[in-house]
Amino acid sequence: MTERTVVVTGAGSGIGRELALLSARRGANLALCDLDEQGLAETAETARAMGCDVFTRRVDVAGAEDMAGFATGTLDRFGGVDLLVNNAGVGLLGGFLDTSRKDWDWLVSINLMGVVHGCQEFLPVMIERGRGGHVVNLSSTAGLLANPGLSAYSTTKFAVFGLSETLRIEMRPYGIGVTAVCPGVINTNITRSTPIRGAADADKRREHVAALYQKRGYTADRVARNILRAVDRNKPVAPIAAEAHLSYWLSRMVPPAGRWLSARLAALAE
Repeated sequence: MTERTVVVTGAGSGIGRELALLSARRGANLALCDLDEQGLAETAETARAMGCDVFTRRVDVAGAEDMAGFATGTLDRFGGVDLLVNNAGVGLLGGFLDTSRKDWDWLVSINLMGVVHGCQEFLPVMIERGRGGHVVNLSSTAGLLANPGLSAYSTTKFAVFGLSETLRIEMRPYGIGVTAVCPGVINTNITRSTPIRGAADADKRREHVAALYQKRGYTADRVARNILRAVDRNKPVAPIAAEAHLSYWLSRMVPPAGRWLSARLAALAE
């Protein structure tokens, strides 16, 4: 990845941070954005200590103008992009009847439109440059099997998966690969910040979910390594962790068993 430029949204923590740092260790230039300015600065500082060039900007991926400004700054700095990682996203625990219109607007604007905005800004540049490239879009295991406890979140991640599938076909003539990444139960801070709807004791449920993810123990740095391995191999889909691989297989081969498993997993998070 030497002398290549990697763009990562949501780089202030979690999977985004680990992807940025792993790319830095491989010698890439970095263009990083996040709403969390402190977290973004910490990621950038660590990456610069490895000797790589880093451009950062505070960005709300839900805003098309924000993403346009970030893309302009990135291209002014580096002249092109080789890998785009649309990682920024948010979660929400709750069934359909407990999810408000405001919740839906928030989730769709970030989890789906944030990916759309990233692709709209950087894909034309990759195509015009004529050197190929790769796009990584973060879906989820909840984008493979519907999760009744994550109604709106699951919907947005199914949409990201579908977008990635169509983009992969459309970008093939330009030598641009597209990978839909579907992490399973990954131990990141999202479990602490995710809003919860419909629970009698939201704090207690949050602690329960966080404990499950912590016990699972699959770290963001392991996810980052698997994502870059999938990019190197130009894989269309990258399930991350055993439960994600199982979900992917069931969703394709035995959908009824997949729906049963999804219901069981949702019950464990109650």
